[in-house]
Amino acid sequence: MLGGALIVALSSLAWGRFIKAEDSAPKFQRIALTENDTPLKRESARGVPSFAPVVKQVAPCVVKVEIVTKSKVVPVPESPFGGSDDFLRRFFGDQFGSGNGGGTMRTPKEHGLGSGVIINKDGYILTNNHVVQDADVIDVTLNDGRQMKAKVIGRDPKTDIAVVKIDAHNLPVATIGDSDKIEVGDVCLAVGNPFGIGQTVTMGIVSAKGRNNLSLGTDYEDFIQTDAAINPGNSGGALVDAEGRLIGINTAILSRSGGYQGIGFAVPINMARNVMESLIEHGKVVRGFMGVSIQDVTPGLQQQFNLPNDRGALVGDVTPRSPADKAGLKSGDVIVDFNRKPVVDSHQLQLQVAETPPGTTVPVQIIRNGHEKSVEVKLKELPGSEEMAGANDQNSNASDALNGVTVGDLDSQVRNELKIPENIKGAVVTDVDQNSPAYEQGLRQGDVIEEINRSPVNSADDAVKLTEHPKDKVILLKIWSHGASHYLVVDESKTE
Repeated sequence: MLGGALIVALSSLAWGRFIKAEDSAPKFQRIALTENDTPLKRESARGVPSFAPVVKQVAPCVVKVEIVTKSKVVPVPESPFGGSDDFLRRFFGDQFGSGNGGGTMRTPKEHGLGSGVIINKDGYILTNNHVVQDADVIDVTLNDGRQMKAKVIGRDPKTDIAVVKIDAHNLPVATIGDSDKIEVGDVCLAVGNPFGIGQTVTMGIVSAKGRNNLSLGTDYEDFIQTDAAINPGNSGGALVDAEGRLIGINTAILSRSGGYQGIGFAVPINMARNVMESLIEHGKVVRGFMGVSIQDVTPGLQQQFNLPNDRGALVGDVTPRSPADKAGLKSGDVIVDFNRKPVVDSHQLQLQVAETPPGTTVPVQIIRNGHEKSVEVKLKELPGSEEMAGANDQNSNASDALNGVTVGDLDSQVRNELKIPENIKGAVVTDVDQNSPAYEQGLRQGDVIEEINRSPVNSADDAVKLTEHPKDKVILLKIWSHGASHYLVVDESKTE
């Protein structure tokens, strides 16, 4: 939990009604954008007396987004006081129904505030999904004071990006930069409408790149971190470089108080742009799909797989009949290069695959059993939803495999209770001592041990035999858990 700090999305309200992007998403040709991806002249950032020229360029492109959710009639549970609802009506009025069956009540009208960036002269505006996701009415105020109604073109909760549109033409537009080219230490400006006081500009630097695992509820995270002051109402606003080029969409802050404390996050414009163009052209986000479960290469895995370094993404599982399966990828392969770009870790590979259009054939470089190998993978479209199997309690025969771990056979009853597919072979973990090295590394009850030191496990007896006389106390496990396979390195030498 980052020392008790709180990740705060920057819109002022959140509601519960879902707006389907498809309902208001007509089909468009690719829209025209103003771009400038030339390298930043970093020497010009030193000793600049004023950013006023940059602000004059950017300010007209940033808008205020006001949200209204209408009053609604919702059901209420049965009265906890029993008898009748006279007691509730005495204090709250006739908004409650009569009788013991609960009834209904009317919620109050609510308002929210955010920001947006005009990215096309015909009225397309980039903002955050959490700003508009439950809106009944969206009002956009331009920097020149004009107010207009907006409609949702599309939303993407997986990146917290949304596109709305106003009925206007010849609007000032943001110049789109290249967020891949920014560097830590670059000067940046945040432009938005914090607290509804009016458009505000703050200055800072790019504090970090590639931030992820921020518990924002998004699936694809590659945030730019900045110390430019960002506050509630800044959501959906612009993060620009020293030349006024859009490099990110301000999204969240890290805070214990709920206000600015020096750490803010923005969705990189390269990611936001891919999402935006897909929403406008298709009414949904179309992402690439390869069909592998992957994990980072830890120092322990690097040693076990005899890898030259800890870069790359280790394949834990390959989805049957997926693009990866058809290309010949196997569990235990380490993907080190995707589409001629080095793979640093599993998170980066996930982003690279998602941003590659379905139908694209990409070269993939892997390391298999210590040898490099090249394959070509033709990506498909990412399925809309994926089922994840759960793990429930199950008792079975105990064994002495590993320290503090008991296992059992995978019979039909276990498979049904744990929703384990028929193609998964191994020994099911029935108990793990919480003080054991295996538990510390993440092994849990309900996991299935598929391999031990790269030898297949087909039963509990196999698991016992493969751990009776190990060559050393460092054991490599291949585990099936929650619908996918991954590897664990359990080092029991530390317990001696």
